[in-house]
Amino acid sequence: MESRDAPHFVQAGVRAIDCDIHNEVPNLQVLFPYMSDFWTDYCSTSGFRGPDANDYPREAPITSHPDAPYPSEINLEHVREHLLKGWNLEYGILNCAYRVQSIHNPDLAAAIAKAVNDWQIEHWLDQEPRLRASLVIPSQIPDLAAKEIERVGEHPGFVQVVMPVRSRTPYGNRIYYPIYEAAVRHNLAIGIQYGGAPGSQPSATGWPSTFLEEYSGMTQVFQAQVISLVAEGVFNQFPDLRVVLIESGFTWLPAVMWRIDKEWRGLRNNTPWLKRPPSEYMRKHIRFTLQPIDSPPTPEQLLQIIGQLESDEMLMFSTDYPHWQFNTSKEAFPEELPGSLARKILHENASAFYQL
Repeated sequence: MESRDAPHFVQAGVRAIDCDIHNEVPNLQVLFPYMSDFWTDYCSTSGFRGPDANDYPREAPITSHPDAPYPSEINLEHVREHLLKGWNLEYGILNCAYRVQSIHNPDLAAAIAKAVNDWQIEHWLDQEPRLRASLVIPSQIPDLAAKEIERVGEHPGFVQVVMPVRSRTPYGNRIYYPIYEAAVRHNLAIGIQYGGAPGSQPSATGWPSTFLEEYSGMTQVFQAQVISLVAEGVFNQFPDLRVVLIESGFTWLPAVMWRIDKEWRGLRNNTPWLKRPPSEYMRKHIRFTLQPIDSPPTPEQLLQIIGQLESDEMLMFSTDYPHWQFNTSKEAFPEELPGSLARKILHENASAFYQL
């Protein structure tokens, strides 16, 4: 994933937008300058070490590509050299996975979310105009989350609000309306990202025994969130809301579209607010980052999946850096895709979605 191993579109001089770059908080102490004396004393005397989510265990092979540092060791200069320059990026979207949702003290969760966002502004956004970022919020307390969006939502560096896909309650539930109202008011997208630690079981049938089960089974949680958002009428309530699924995969989407459209035809009386087939709401409001690509498919298979989606606007390029989703950067994007489709996935779809 180094710049010396640039993919074909970089060699051709094509600009791209990377919709998933990880900037991790190295440790809790880094956030102390952005927290009040009360909370720094609280963290120090209580032994609190930060959120306990461990979406990518340090020694798991997928956590970090061999050519890349561990996520918490990545700094701005590394991103500049190996991504912004090496991959010829016009913009890079930072997704900080500091899971304040696992913190049970609501005021502490809000204080740490505020500190993370101020840290991102000072050390990333104000230092590099090609970077944009995702607001970290305590989404388990929607009223406090909305206050944080109101506090910094107008900063030009933030383009979305990030929430982990695992949640205590499906995101279609109206308890999350304050978050969506604030996001729409500040013209921010909602990013739903792999992982999270809400304290509930990560599968519909209980607790898995291995990380393999949890990691591969996360697609089921993404599917549940998509169905919830559509069926509960979130996009009817907020017609300008934009949602992107991050690190979700996407080859499962056509089957979900077909299934929910079929069931909706016979159960329309359950959801009278849905005036169109559910798949139409998905095509209009929901986007997907490219990595990880399941399999990965051949260019022919990828074209078939895009055809089944009946949309060439739903996929947005990403590297998921530094997670190990491909062996070489030349595998990050199929070389044989038609030029117009390649430009949409590499640049145009994200530019329109994030209104860059």
